[in-house]
Amino acid sequence: MRTTHAIPVDPTNADALRAWDGSDGDFWAEEEYVFDHSLHHYRQAFLDAADVQPGDRVLDIGCGNGQTTRDAAALAPRGRVLGVDLSTRMLDRARRRAAEAGLSNVDLLQADAQIHPFTPAGFDLAVSRTGTMFFGDAVAAFTNIGRALRPGGRLVVLVWQGVERNEWFRELVGALAAGRDLPTPPPDAPGPFSYADPARSHAVLPAAGFEDVALEGVEAPMWFGPSVEAAFRFLSTMGFSRFLLKDLDEDARHRALADLRTSVDAHLADEGVVYPSAVWLVTARRPTG
Repeated sequence: MRTTHAIPVDPTNADALRAWDGSDGDFWAEEEYVFDHSLHHYRQAFLDAADVQPGDRVLDIGCGNGQTTRDAAALAPRGRVLGVDLSTRMLDRARRRAAEAGLSNVDLLQADAQIHPFTPAGFDLAVSRTGTMFFGDAVAAFTNIGRALRPGGRLVVLVWQGVERNEWFRELVGALAAGRDLPTPPPDAPGPFSYADPARSHAVLPAAGFEDVALEGVEAPMWFGPSVEAAFRFLSTMGFSRFLLKDLDEDARHRALADLRTSVDAHLADEGVVYPSAVWLVTARRPTG
């Protein structure tokens, strides 16, 4: 097992560090194109909500391979963008892509945004594309992020709506559960659907010192590959999929994968394999007083 880099993390995020600076981060670095393209239909809506200005100082939380960091840097040529993530491999990929794009106003840092000592009031805008849903202590994390924003500074995050609105997840779990009744995590537990209920954003962000909290629902197709074979390979080898498959015997595993392939085949469209999905664009602001 690879040893993760020894960076300070809150104890509640220790498991996240092991995952993202381990096999999960390695997977998403290798699958950079699929990950970024899967969310392509949300890209413009996210950038419109962020409304990055030419001189903005931007903090990108959970920047991953750096697409949102690069997007923000291109829109803020007189500003600067700091991308933070737990994954060494994804940050390496982000640095390479920023250099290839000729962006000199990008900094990238391995850090736990829940506790990292950001420069107080050092940013005009904090953004995150599916990167804020895994904090062990959400109020502490957003409080720390808020301290990094100037008075009146804005927060824009993209999070998933509920499982009932995200067919890609329902179909994946339905196939790989192989008839098992899987436990449902508490709605506020760290995970992809921890902000599915708008009430959570309306509770956590004011508790962290934000105001003017608003949510906009956006629906778009989620793309998983240009062909059935490519999408099936991606979906069946994700860390979550490997977790669901690991305790199945050979016959159950075979049936589960066959069911997943049937689902993938049923979602083949002209642009590739696409599933319905839905997100919340959450916006908030630091008080000016």
